[in-house]
Amino acid sequence: MSEKLQKLLASQGWILADGATGTSLFDMGLEAGEAPEIWNEKYPKRILTLYQGAVNAGSDLFLTNSFGGNASRLKLHGAEKRARELSRISAEIGRDVADKADRNVIVAGSMGPTGDIMEPVGSLSHRVAVEIFEEQASGLIEGGADLLWVETISAPEEFAAASEAIGKTGASWCGTMSFDTAGRTMMGVTSLDMVNMVASLPYQPIAFGANCGVGASDLLRTVLGMKAPNPKHPIIAKGNAGIPKFVDGSIHYDGTPDLMAQYAVLARNCGASIIGGCCGTMPEHLAAMRHSLETQPIGRQPNLAEISAVLGDFSSVGDGTGEQSEVRRPRRRRT
Repeated sequence: MSEKLQKLLASQGWILADGATGTSLFDMGLEAGEAPEIWNEKYPKRILTLYQGAVNAGSDLFLTNSFGGNASRLKLHGAEKRARELSRISAEIGRDVADKADRNVIVAGSMGPTGDIMEPVGSLSHRVAVEIFEEQASGLIEGGADLLWVETISAPEEFAAASEAIGKTGASWCGTMSFDTAGRTMMGVTSLDMVNMVASLPYQPIAFGANCGVGASDLLRTVLGMKAPNPKHPIIAKGNAGIPKFVDGSIHYDGTPDLMAQYAVLARNCGASIIGGCCGTMPEHLAAMRHSLETQPIGRQPNLAEISAVLGDFSSVGDGTGEQSEVRRPRRRRT
């Protein structure tokens, strides 16, 4: 396990991760269709501001601006040959912010999906996927990332390819999948499927869990599903700040700082030990989450009705696992 992550978990019992990268960059002027990773070179001060905002709000760990920094995704912008370079720069900026902090802060090198569908359904082969992930991983390590963070994956084949690629580098890593289709990933993976998959990997992550998806309620139901088999690795919860709504020509999330503060405590009570936000989660949300985690004692594990009463309805009746698939849809609490 990464030494910094291990020490933080031992001393605090939990780690506060960061919030939204995309939402923050759009607020800074990123245009739809523009590659955020090119900003690492074009506007490094803005990326530094992004990272610093998370640290100032209390995050113990933040992700680099490299989610779409692999060759497959960058090919859409004619920058596929710059995958390693742009990822390295994203980590270098992060390293500068973390080293100047007055406490231990972890720089996690973000690695998102390739955007391609893997064989046999699609055309992306395992070998090429491994090469793509290894190239990006190498750049992030060169830039000074403390560990690598594979996120928003839907297909088990792609998760396995990322695992193999990172194994070639010897780096520590964490991995999350996005459960957005009735408690499953787009490719049908359930929370229990992910637990079993992680246990079968030759090069396993030091922590795994869920990010993004539909809303915070659904994500915590997934966390409960992952915790039930009692996996040996820490669980990650990185939920969206409420539900996205289209307002005045742009997407806004309706989760308030108070709601996310309650989500953070519920996530910890559900068994997550690395807790952060995803889309819509801004520094003000993170500050509220930090305060709640520091001031609220650990409580008993909540049931689904208690989660929905605080965070709102689940988007589906069940998540495809066990008795939870029979839980009826509760009424949504107004936030």
